[in-house]
Amino acid sequence: MNNSETIFAVSSGSGMAGIAVIRMSGGKAGSVLASIAGSLPLPRRASIRQLRRPQSREVIDQGLILWMPGPLSATGEDVAEFHVHGSAAVIEAMFEVFRSVDSVRLAEPGEFTRRAFVNDRMDLVEAEGLADLLQARSEAQRRMAMHHMLGHASSQYEVWRTEMISLLAHLEAAIDFVEEDGVAAAALADIRPKTLDLVARLSRAAAEADRAGALRSGVKVVFAGAPNVGKSTLLNLVAAREAAIVSSRPGTTRDVIEVPVVLGGIPVILTDTAGLRTGAGDEIEVIGMQRARSEVAAADIVVWVTSVDVKQEMENPVLPTLRVLNKSDLPGDTQGTDLKVSAKTGEGIADLIAELEKLVRERFSGMEQASVIRTRHRDAVEESIRFLNDSLRHDARHIELAAECLRRACYSLGRVTGRVDVEDLLGKIFSEFCIGK
Repeated sequence: MNNSETIFAVSSGSGMAGIAVIRMSGGKAGSVLASIAGSLPLPRRASIRQLRRPQSREVIDQGLILWMPGPLSATGEDVAEFHVHGSAAVIEAMFEVFRSVDSVRLAEPGEFTRRAFVNDRMDLVEAEGLADLLQARSEAQRRMAMHHMLGHASSQYEVWRTEMISLLAHLEAAIDFVEEDGVAAAALADIRPKTLDLVARLSRAAAEADRAGALRSGVKVVFAGAPNVGKSTLLNLVAAREAAIVSSRPGTTRDVIEVPVVLGGIPVILTDTAGLRTGAGDEIEVIGMQRARSEVAAADIVVWVTSVDVKQEMENPVLPTLRVLNKSDLPGDTQGTDLKVSAKTGEGIADLIAELEKLVRERFSGMEQASVIRTRHRDAVEESIRFLNDSLRHDARHIELAAECLRRACYSLGRVTGRVDVEDLLGKIFSEFCIGK
């Protein structure tokens, strides 16, 4: 990846549209814009121009242009935008002109955002927030993405890091006077309660990572139970579409089926599983039951389904679990469950959806403001916690080692936002973006 080259891409998505936005970033953005539009417009002011081929002066299209010289631009470089009609022919004609210029090329996925990071226009957490915003499909995901993209999560990491630096500075000052009696011990005693408090806050943040991650990717709600109790039918009713095959024949569902929905503004992955029963079945049924048990173990919420004619207890009860009795329209014992429903008549289905929304909100509401939401965030925070705890184990005789542990804790936390060398992370993070970002 060569940052000296000028890059371009469609930033408004693929397919035919009324308007397509073509973005260009790099040292030649201004000259290319001027050659096509006739001259540069005023910075950061939209201007209507006829866009022409530089050599023949043939009109390609008429549209809006924007000129945003660096460093006050999205990427920190000179940026030009062309708002043209969104036909494939217009876009290809514009690209043909761009490609004819030396050192001007099509952007790689995430390259615009990577350049913004390199040029200090955003940090890694903000970049990840932007990636999440582009993929958000629920209100909760949008709020979480904005929390990170606007720098609120980064600010929290910086607060923690600043506190570590302050603790480290205290020890470093004491090291300079370590030969004086009691100085090292006093310094360690002074920072100990502050270190313990910081460890406690970081630990709470790390503990929320699983729930916050589930909100980001989708809360996993697994429908499980014995064969032929109506799991697939109930899932279809909650999803409001025929996502799973339904049959009166037991064992119809053999594999895991996932259906993304939104409940109460929170993204949910409804998961249908094979029926669980005791005793051996055929090879495919056994594999299906193994996968079902794995899904139950990994679930955020389990909907355990029984029916009037088929009662079966969970093998290994997990929390939270919503126990649903189906076929309540049939005569029989309906005791010992949370909800009674009938997939056949529709009775209780609205209550089932409402109860699921309640469980999801209770467990995941508020996670939109979490700062630790990705595995790499949690790994870095937990590593930082380990170094902080290590610093607490050293006494006055080894104050230098305590200081080194604090230094490593700062380094670990700095990797989250990119305040330290994180070149090995960049390719993975920015590859998640579309080409126009």
